[in-house]
Amino acid sequence: MTQIGGLINSVLIFFLVAVFIRSILTWFPISRNNPLQIVVIQATEPILGPLRRYLPKFGAMDLSPMVAIILIIWVIQPIVAAIFQ
Repeated sequence: MTQIGGLINSVLIFFLVAVFIRSILTWFPISRNNPLQIVVIQATEPILGPLRRYLPKFGAMDLSPMVAIILIIWVIQPIVAAIFQ
């Protein structure tokens, strides 16, 4: 179980970092054709896309990265606790 839990933990940490990087990249005027931006968008859109459909609109503010980070941390905590027990 610890190897599977470790793998799931690693995947969730990857998504956590990718969502964080995507939210930081929105602060800079980077072209949509930038390879880093393309990879980050492709990796995070399966998580953020469905969240955007259910979250209310707040003008130009996108709250889906914040909600995704909270949900990922909420999922990671029991997995990490199970691994280290």
